[in-house]
Amino acid sequence: MGRSRRSAKDAGARFERQMADWFAEVLGDDRIDRMVRRGANDAGDIAGIRAHGRAVAVECKNVSRMSLPEWVKEARKEASNSSALARVVVSKRHGVGDPARQWVHMEARDFVALILGVRID
Repeated sequence: MGRSRRSAKDAGARFERQMADWFAEVLGDDRIDRMVRRGANDAGDIAGIRAHGRAVAVECKNVSRMSLPEWVKEARKEASNSSALARVVVSKRHGVGDPARQWVHMEARDFVALILGVRID
């Protein structure tokens, strides 16, 4: 039997909490936490991650099927809602519980923005 909508939402919330807690610990910043949902004005799943003094929009996904183009599009919209420097998608590797071993996806321009500290759109 597959996931119900409720169990999928619960799994997503647990993954967001796990990643937020891990990022806060390894980055040494207790301001990093799960983001409050804001509907159409959503700015990502994790708040408080910064690079070069600017927000980084983080979208978390714990799903069974990869849909990277859709996820990056969602992260792009959320980054524009918060004027973020860059946007990344963190996806759950099934069968891997360690938060340090999850996947991080981004467009090359976001990778460059993280290194230079300047958006290149």
